[in-house]
Parts: sequence; C-alpha cells; structure tokens
Amino acid sequence: MKTAIIGGGIGGLVTALYLSKDGHDVTIYEQQSDVGGRLSFVEHDGFKIDEGPTIVLLPDMIRTILQETGINPDRLEMERIDPLYPIHFPDGTTFVKWSNRENQLEEIKRVFPGEEESFLRYMDDMKDRFNKGRAAFMDRDFRDRKSFFSKANMKTLLKLKAYQSVRTQAKHYFTDTKMQDAFSLQTLYIGGAPDETPAIYSLVPFSEHYHGIWYVRGGYASLVELVTEELVKRGVKIKTNATVTEIETDGKKGTVLHVNEERHAYDSFIVNGDFPVSRKLVSGEKKGRSFSPSSGCLLLYLGIKGELDTDTVHQFYMGESLDENMKEIFEKRELPTDPSFYVFSPSKMDKSLAPKGYSSAYVLVPVPSGDSLSEKEYEEYAEKIMDSLEQRMDKDIRKKLVWKKMKTPIEAKKEGLFDGGSFGLAPSLFQSGVFRPQLQPFPYSNIYAVGASIHPGGGVPIVMQGAKLLAQAIREKEQVSRPLESY
Repeated sequence: MKTAIIGGGIGGLVTALYLSKDGHDVTIYEQQSDVGGRLSFVEHDGFKIDEGPTIVLLPDMIRTILQETGINPDRLEMERIDPLYPIHFPDGTTFVKWSNRENQLEEIKRVFPGEEESFLRYMDDMKDRFNKGRAAFMDRDFRDRKSFFSKANMKTLLKLKAYQSVRTQAKHYFTDTKMQDAFSLQTLYIGGAPDETPAIYSLVPFSEHYHGIWYVRGGYASLVELVTEELVKRGVKIKTNATVTEIETDGKKGTVLHVNEERHAYDSFIVNGDFPVSRKLVSGEKKGRSFSPSSGCLLLYLGIKGELDTDTVHQFYMGESLDENMKEIFEKRELPTDPSFYVFSPSKMDKSLAPKGYSSAYVLVPVPSGDSLSEKEYEEYAEKIMDSLEQRMDKDIRKKLVWKKMKTPIEAKKEGLFDGGSFGLAPSLFQSGVFRPQLQPFPYSNIYAVGASIHPGGGVPIVMQGAKLLAQAIREKEQVSRPLESY
C-alpha cells in the first residue's frame, strides 16, 4: 500500500510510524525545509528554544504511543516539574500551582483561604470526569455521527456539564476571581477563550495537577528528532521543500499527487495541516463549512546574558481582567490593552539550550488571529511587553538581552496556519467532538486527515492520539489482522 502524507507535523509523523509498522510504503511531503510543524526549534548562535509548544502534558499518552509504534519511550527523557508555575497578578499577588496536593492546599490556604475544600471537590469531580471523558471522546472518532449522539455519550456529556463553559465551571467551584482565572487560563494552551470553550476542556487544568507538567530534556521538539530518526531507519521517505498543489481524484477516490510540478500515484492520501487551509488541496472539494480560528500568538524568542531574575521554568503574568483580555482578542479582534502573557525559561533546568554563561527564554502573548495588524504595530506592542517584563519580572532584562526574534500571526498565516491562529480551529462547542472535522472529512474513500484541526483536537499528545485513531481506522478498513494491542 503506497501512502502519501502531506505535511510533516507531529500528526503526520506519528501516523507514518503506525502505518509503516503495518507495512505501508509511506512518503511524507513537507513544504518547509524541516519537518515538525509547530513542534520545531528556533536556533541562533548557540541559542536553541522551542518554537511552539513548551508545556508537556499527558506524558503517559506520549510514552504509550511511542511504545506502540516501536520506539523505546525511555529514549525521550522527561522530567516532572513541581511547582507547576506561579501566576502573577497585577496587584502583587502571586499564586503558585503545585501538582503535590499537600503543597497546593498550603498555597491555597496562604493566598485564597477558604477555597481548600473547593479545590479538593474540584479534583475529585474532575478525576471521574477525566476517565469518562477520555473514553467517550479522546479514545474514539466520530465518522459515524450517530455514535456521538448515543444515549451513553449524551449521559457522559451531561456528567461533564459540557453545556457549560470552562469559565462557568470554574465559577461553580471557586468564589475568588483570581482562583477562577487560575483554573480557566489553560484554554489558552489550545487557543480558546475560557468563556467560549466547553467545560470538557476543564480536564486540562485538572490534568496539570493530577498527571503533572513535564519537561523534555533538550526541548519538546526533540520528540520530532526521535520520531524522524526512527522513520528514516524504517525507510520512510521524507521529502522537504515539497510543495503539494493538488490531490487529484476520479470522483470516488484520490489518485494522483501533484507536488513540485510532478505527478505521483498513491493508494491513499493523508492530509496533515490546518483543515480549512489544507482541504483546498483536494481536487473538486467545495469550500464547504466555515470555521473560526484559534487565537494567534505574538512570540518573542530571547537570548540572555546570564540568567533572568526568576526561579521557575513556566510562569504567567495576568492583566487586570482575563475576561476583558479575551473580549479584546476574540470579539473586538484588537491587541489587548492590558495583556496577560506567559514566560518560558527552559535554561533553568536545561543548560544545553544556550551557550555557557547565557540562557534562553520565550514569551507568548495571546493576540487576535489574522493579518489585519502590521509588523510595525507588533514591533511596538513587543516593546510594551518588554516594558512589562522589566516592571514585573526582571528590571535588567533589556541590559541582558543579546538576541531577540519575533514571530507574529502574519508569519504563521504565511506558513499555512489557519488565519494565523496558532492552535488550529478554536475549541468552541460547535468545533469540538462530532462538530470538529473527523479523520475522514472528504467524500473520497482513501483521503484522510490528521492534525490539530481534526478530532480529537489540539495539543501534542492529543494530535498524537488523533494519529493513533487514524491508523486504527485504516487498519480496520484494510482488515489487517494484527490488533493495535499486540504492538
């Protein structure tokens, strides 16, 4: 079986691992000079920092998928981070989040006295909901829409209170607005506003506490290097700088791939990219349904002489109002006047990411998707963020700065991300579960899709899970006798 995978993001790469294990002759076509997609490195004069995802969640899911696809998971060196991160509020309050329950209770007692029992109730409720939610939504696909609307699934949806938003659910447990923020801001990991993201995604802040936040030694994008090494060893062909312009069809199935002005016949095709963009590659595919993008990101990559004045790898700096911040981004579609932002300082635990005597850092500011703002406006806004960093984190940050690189939604859109959004489709109610594009979203028998905009959704482990679901579906279709569990 000759299979073409269009796009070398982590979804496409993991799909290639599964299918090559099943005997497919796989070729990956990537338009950039390197595979990895969002999961890549920015490098400059000895500085090395993750370009996209930095917070490693669900480590067991990652390790299980590596094991299933024939990679020793111990080769991906992961270290647990605890405390998870501090959240700094503009009034000077700092709340530290912990995976260790006793430490978290002590911290809640110190900062938000009276919320301790609410936290325990939250964790107990969410543990049950996580197990039910994973089985009902993450571990299955919904090509058959009726399976989503089954009596059992509807019961689970009600149990998860999916009709609520993440913000509403946080208010149900916690009375202090800052505490609500601390258990809502995680929707930004997948580019959604807390008051628009369904409550099933409350499982993300739960998972931070229960499963922990981890760090991949050498950077998260080291996962791509590990997977690529295995694919090359198996003889999977990886073509970079390969621009795919069309998947030709005969009305029933895909037949020929058009790439770099050449034509190649394949038995099956897998599109790994943001669906609203990549669906245009399929010949005869109509425009179809419109979608809403996730938030964009203003990203600053920094090379620092010495160390930043911080003790933690991850930290969040909040504006006066998270709700107002989200309205400016998602409704008004303008740069927030009082932004919340995230700072990543990997050199705190990994000296390999910068020259000796230096350190690397990364700042992420949620901003509107799209290209309506100019590079000059982003440059001016980046200076405002640097002002905030001077005032709230390290007064000497500009003096220590030896290198800075900026990335905006303008570049992200040029690279093929849907409307410059950093996380694929926004995780809204009607873009989640059965309402999200499924792994076979085209009316052709042999064209499939995988990636952050495809069910089950965004985030590295979840995209890897989507690749697993796709491999299962193809295996079932081909009636391959070897079950997944035998790997």
